Amino acid sequence: MVKSRGLADDQLSKTIQAMPKIDLHRHLEGSVRIDTLVNVAKEYGIPLADYSVEGLRPFVQLMPDETRNWQHFLSKFHVLRRFYQSPDIIRQFTREVVADAAADNVKYLELRFTPQALCNETGCSLFDAVDWVCQSSAEAAVRYDIQVGLILSMNRHEKVEIGEQVVEAALSHRDRGVVGLDLAGQEPGHSALPFVPLFQQAKAAGLSITIHAGEWGGAENVREAIDSLGADRIGHGVRAMEDPDLLIELAERQIVMELCPTSNVDSGVVANHSVHPLPQMFRQKLRTTINTDDPLISNITLSDEFALAVRHMDFTLDDLKQQTLVAANAAFLPDAERAALVARFENWLTAF
Repeated sequence: MVKSRGLADDQLSKTIQAMPKIDLHRHLEGSVRIDTLVNVAKEYGIPLADYSVEGLRPFVQLMPDETRNWQHFLSKFHVLRRFYQSPDIIRQFTREVVADAAADNVKYLELRFTPQALCNETGCSLFDAVDWVCQSSAEAAVRYDIQVGLILSMNRHEKVEIGEQVVEAALSHRDRGVVGLDLAGQEPGHSALPFVPLFQQAKAAGLSITIHAGEWGGAENVREAIDSLGADRIGHGVRAMEDPDLLIELAERQIVMELCPTSNVDSGVVANHSVHPLPQMFRQKLRTTINTDDPLISNITLSDEFALAVRHMDFTLDDLKQQTLVAANAAFLPDAERAALVARFENWLTAF
């Protein structure tokens, strides 16, 4: 059995990179390759001040000297969504994001995306965008030996009518890789209550539910997510720490927490990695998982996040393996497929 303490940094990095991993919380739009963005800008005439990787980087990635808050973080998405210029680009982005996850030894990926955002430049229908991502992710999964599930997102600040289309698209693409539904976007000033009927409908139809909550909003949003929206998992949820009773309830109800440490630092939710609540949640027996959120924006891999948890949060490799099995058990898959996934990871991690 591999132990983490006492490993040199380079040995730790190699060990973690080789470890089979699961990412339950990764956004397509925040995971694309920056060199591909430059090529797309040149081909489609997207105006940039500098058509180079380093010239584009400050507009799509958090820089070391940049203010950490949710406004700066979300501003990167506003730039990134200008690049979805054609069906071929959407397909290419999808293939490359899946390939990059596989290269990091992620064996199961749940990739979420906002269909409406992919349509802003192409003028396509929301259903076409979902078709393209489903097709490309399935092809890439076979090519790169990775299992991929897709989660469709809607935003709190958008019209409920768009959400209705997202639910319809999710339900009609369940046999093509769509496994769940997500509510994302700006928590401050945007209640989730108008979306409750949609999520109740989706839940009743058999879709799994994850909700961004307790990231930029308070613990009350986490409670709303589990009580009103039917969340099986919570995206981020770090501000659940503000409510001790809620923490107990999350543990008792076995709600899975999709933690994204570097993203939370980059968006100003926590001051630095050393004060991130992930270790406290883990030791209070919450079902925590470690994820990337937006690898391009934060300039990370899942292996980076795992290594960070060892170096700055006092986790052992056994702790990481335990959370990986939590993630396997929380996968938005039919029971038999999820059981098979868990069995594979149990075998891999026992031998690791």
